[in-house]
Amino acid sequence: MSESLKISKNLLIVGGTGFIGVCAVKKAIKSGYYVSVISRNSIDLSKKIENVEYIQADISIYNELLKALKPKKFTHVINLSGDINHTNFNSGGKQVIENHFIGVLNLASCLNREHLKSFVQIGSSDEYGYSDSPQNEEQNCIPLSSYSFGKLSANNFLQMLNKTENFPAIMVRLFLVYGPNQNTQRFLPQVISSCLSDKSFQVSKGEQLRDFCFVEDIIDGIFLALESKRLFGNIFNLASGKPLTIRYIVEHIVEIIGKGVPIFGAIPYRENENMKLFADVSKANKLLNWRATRDFDDCLIKTIEYYRNNNSQ
Repeated sequence: MSESLKISKNLLIVGGTGFIGVCAVKKAIKSGYYVSVISRNSIDLSKKIENVEYIQADISIYNELLKALKPKKFTHVINLSGDINHTNFNSGGKQVIENHFIGVLNLASCLNREHLKSFVQIGSSDEYGYSDSPQNEEQNCIPLSSYSFGKLSANNFLQMLNKTENFPAIMVRLFLVYGPNQNTQRFLPQVISSCLSDKSFQVSKGEQLRDFCFVEDIIDGIFLALESKRLFGNIFNLASGKPLTIRYIVEHIVEIIGKGVPIFGAIPYRENENMKLFADVSKANKLLNWRATRDFDDCLIKTIEYYRNNNSQ
């Protein structure tokens, strides 16, 4: 890697060892970035990607992060940190807020801004709360969990920082992302694994409308945001914009695999759950020139085949 490239395309991916993060690392390498990854936990040597620098630090701990970042001069940052966690505040939600909001405060404080060209913050559709569907970026957000509060607070902070100090932040809100190698505790991998094992499994009634988007489409959108030089301060929905019911998704997976017995209605809906959560993606279409282009059935089959071949995970 030439020194000039390291200076002009030096990318930090926070949370780069997770499902979306690993895809982002691979895309970045193909796009000519020099890549560093920061994660809270150490990573197995066998899972490390060649020519990537791995840094272990908890971004919610200021002094720990400052020590890790002080000598670095990153030009681009993608913040994929944190976990989807709907724990109530009194049951651990304070830590969830710190992971998603305080972590961003610390990143903004510890990064060397002299070299920073672009900072992409990954938000969540959960920020919309009870907002009417299709959700758009201009709607008022009312967070319904510590997780959504932390995400929304981080976005609000970065918008303020952009307006007052020209901090080069762009925020993207992801809806339901799926694809190979996703955590097996997430919805689609759980359903797929249960069907592949020909098990009976419990689900809700499945009346919720949700917006599923393949991870490679999402990665394309993130990098368009990262490389845009005129859209700082904006929030963009990244999603398919095509609502499907949870019941349809489950029944479609059963149909493709040919086995599995879903027990609909065995799990109650989550408290405060928005039954219609799908995106208006017209802003991303127009300003980022991005849209989800990959076929849902093709990507679902690709995902199923991954778990068929890796069902021991």
